[in-house]
Amino acid sequence: MAMPGLAEETRSRSDRLMAHMSGISTITIWIRFYEELNDFLRKSRRKTRFTRIYRHNTSLKDCIESCGVPHTEVDLILVNGISADFDQLINGGDDISVYPVFESLDISGVTRLMGRPFRDLRFVSDVHLGALAKKLRFLGFDTEFSNNTSTEALLESVTIEKRVLLTRNRKLLMRRVVNRGLFIRSNDPEEQCAEVMHRFDLTRSIKPFTRCMVCNSHLAPVLKEEILPRLEPLTKKHFFDFSGCTGCGKVYWRGSHYGKLEAFLERVRASGGSTVG
Repeated sequence: MAMPGLAEETRSRSDRLMAHMSGISTITIWIRFYEELNDFLRKSRRKTRFTRIYRHNTSLKDCIESCGVPHTEVDLILVNGISADFDQLINGGDDISVYPVFESLDISGVTRLMGRPFRDLRFVSDVHLGALAKKLRFLGFDTEFSNNTSTEALLESVTIEKRVLLTRNRKLLMRRVVNRGLFIRSNDPEEQCAEVMHRFDLTRSIKPFTRCMVCNSHLAPVLKEEILPRLEPLTKKHFFDFSGCTGCGKVYWRGSHYGKLEAFLERVRASGGSTVG
């Protein structure tokens, strides 16, 4: 069985030979991805420096995404030890290092590609992340979601409303119009929520029980007398404090489901936004 590194080198020599025989000049660069960005790479390219061969001066964005890594996951690129942005063109012999979003390391002296968080952080989830959207809404975060949203509508929310795209679709995050996004790795909604909290450092911004989990609108206190005809007999008897959605009109109170929501909230706060595992 051929060693992965040897196979890569053999393919590179073969590509150069083919290009030479056909009279096409090529550009060879070295590139390495760090930390969780390796999740997007084939096994032979993880945590190692490898070569890429191109037939023209492509941008760093296209170079990185041709390796399978969405640009929204990248916060720092060093080319020959100097920070660069996505639009910079590659040159033959470039040595490129690609880093994920930094949580605590101060990199203020270099080109931080993701910049600083939006003052009013708002999300839009793709059609496969409905449970995540509900959890984020419960925590008080503006999260747009519909189970029949088109790709065009998602991108419109990103570009016009400046929402952060949450998705499990890598290709969607590679769209040039997507400036902010997060590739959701886990299949478990609570772990997905932890990923979002960790990436955007949201623990101190939690405002539970302030948004409707159904439609995302704000909740406001309502008088019991105003909604009495809509309540079940036992609810009328045992509960006195209610909130109503300013959008869809759904009524909320501290019923039997409240304990589970409180337990979830405590787990989120206790984790400090740390991702599971």
